[in-house]
Amino acid sequence: NQKKLDALRAQQDAKATRDELRRASGMTDDAVLDQLVALGLRGNTVAALSLVPLIWVAWADGSIQENERETILQGAHGKGLERGTDGHALLTSWLAKRPEPGLFDAWRSYVKALASELNDEQNRKLKNEIVGFAKLIASVDGGFLGIRKVSAAEEKTLADIEATFDR
Repeated sequence: NQKKLDALRAQQDAKATRDELRRASGMTDDAVLDQLVALGLRGNTVAALSLVPLIWVAWADGSIQENERETILQGAHGKGLERGTDGHALLTSWLAKRPEPGLFDAWRSYVKALASELNDEQNRKLKNEIVGFAKLIASVDGGFLGIRKVSAAEEKTLADIEATFDR
């Protein structure tokens, strides 16, 4: 009976978290919301999801450089992810340890579901913003004598991010 009660309680908690995420993000796709819940996102941490492409580019070479980390943290302030918030803590955990691929997959599902609700102009603006910031992260580190070079791994990651917006 205790196992059944625990399972029911976990199911109710997941539903409450999904509803919280729905309110915070405006997302209506239950499958996408379930992915986000499974990754530990909540209404007060969903803003960190917008930085996943930057995290993914920064980790593309296998480690994050300090200037990439600082640039991402600076961008976090514009998203309301101030030091001391749950969203900032989640972001710093992604910067400290490479997230599982499921995080990028969840972000991709989120963007595809979001894009289906936007018009072409809104989609173009969203794509340009996200890809632009991701390219900035890719160019922050690397190169020689001040000449910035984007690595092959970063180029592939940038292509994956751009492909997310293909209909």
